[in-house]
Formats: sequence, structure tokens, C-alpha cells
Amino acid sequence: MRSRASEFRLFPTAHPGLAAVVARSAHSFPRHTHDEFGIGLIARGGQMSASGRGQVTAGAGDIITVNPGEVHDGEPLRGEAREWHMLYLSPERMQSVSLGFEAAGEFEFTAPVYRNGELARTFAAAFRRLAQADVAQPELATDEALLNLFAPLVRKTDRQAPDRLHAGLRRARVRLDDDPASNHSLEGLAAEAGLSRFQLLRAFVSWTGLTPHAYLMQKRANLAKQLIAAGHGLAAAALEAGYADQSHMTRDFRRRYGLTPAAFAGSR
Repeated sequence: MRSRASEFRLFPTAHPGLAAVVARSAHSFPRHTHDEFGIGLIARGGQMSASGRGQVTAGAGDIITVNPGEVHDGEPLRGEAREWHMLYLSPERMQSVSLGFEAAGEFEFTAPVYRNGELARTFAAAFRRLAQADVAQPELATDEALLNLFAPLVRKTDRQAPDRLHAGLRRARVRLDDDPASNHSLEGLAAEAGLSRFQLLRAFVSWTGLTPHAYLMQKRANLAKQLIAAGHGLAAAALEAGYADQSHMTRDFRRRYGLTPAAFAGSR
């Protein structure tokens, strides 16, 4: 029988807004988003993933990327565990790399998968440097490593910013962003947006790729993860993030991230 165990090692690194993760898992990740830019290397095995940039398959040696807010999933090939190394950068950290664009929202990774041996070697070297939190890394060296890695992969987006498309829809999303722990209703969000419930639901899915409830649960999971990473107890994190109880948080956390909140707390 194949092992279903998941192993995650988190390296906070010595730089705010930059985290490194080494993971090995056969877990199937549901549709979800990240608040950060992510770039990684598949070290062993492979996975299939569906995102806004299409259905893709990535295998050992391939580079994978994700943009903030991009809805995607992840299915292991043949149900077998795959290993991947990831760097996650906050939009603020990405902007500090200074790729020549005015704001982080103006650029994006151009493809979900790259098959390029030189790029994989560049990533591996950058990861080794950045994942050494116990070693003083000069800011200049860090920025150079990131710039060399990202420069060939990002482009300036020519899309209109979605939050300018409908002011009421933007207000509804801000309501979820600002208070994910509350029990919001579709009726309340629709009233905030100035739309009918059906219009709100259809427009929200078209914009974000998620229903309002799925979006809210993603925000709760992200908040719980942040609270646990900051040292909050599991029961307190569940309550503050808006879960009914700790067991509810544990089930949702495991489904999304492939490990329990306790395991995540112990990996830090």
C-alpha cells in the first residue's frame, strides 16, 4: 500500500515576506488560492493541476508557479507522493525585487509550468541560499538571487484590474476580506454590492473563480494559518478565524493543506 503521509518543512527565511517550503505528499489539494506569489521545483514524482492558465502536468525537474488569487488545485500523478520545493513571496516582497513595474499587481508569472533545465538549476541555487534562515544573508545577495530567478518569468499584465469593474462587487469582497470570521449572508453581500443574490453569485464566481462561501472559507483558512504561525493555540486560532470549533478547523485545514494544524505548528 502506498504511504499517504505528508511531510512539510517550513523555512521562514531571514527576510520578511519570503518563505521557503519543502513538501512531500500524495494529498489531492482542492481548489484554493494563495495571497502570495509562488514558484517551485518538482523534485520527485509529478502532479496535475487546473488553474486559470489551463490544465497542466508537471514532473520532476519542472518549475511551477502561481500568482496571488489564482484558483488552482493539485492531483498527484498515479496517486503517488511527489516532492516539491517552493518559495512564496508577498506582493510587497515581490515589489521590493523591483522588476521595473510600478506595482506588484501589474505583473504576473507568464505560465504555470516551465520545462527548462537551466531555470531549474537557477531555482535550486536560489532556494539553497534563501532557505538558510540560520545564516546571515546580505540583502543585496538575496535580491540578486530573486531577480535572476524572476526576471525571465514575469510580464506586465494587460488586463484591467478586476476591482475596477464593479464598485459594488469590490465592496462585497472587501467585506469578506476585512472580516472573514463573521457569518456573512449572500443577502447581505448582495445588498452591499447593490445586486440581486443571483447576480452577486454569478459575478463573484466570474471574477474570483470561487463562490462567496468558498472564498470566505479560504480566507478563514489563511487567517488560521497565520495565527498558528504566530504562536496562537489551536483552539484560540479556530475561534478567532471563525470556525465553529477546533475540529472543524482541523478537517478544513487538512483538506486544504494536506496536514493538520498541529503538524503545521510543529513544522515551524
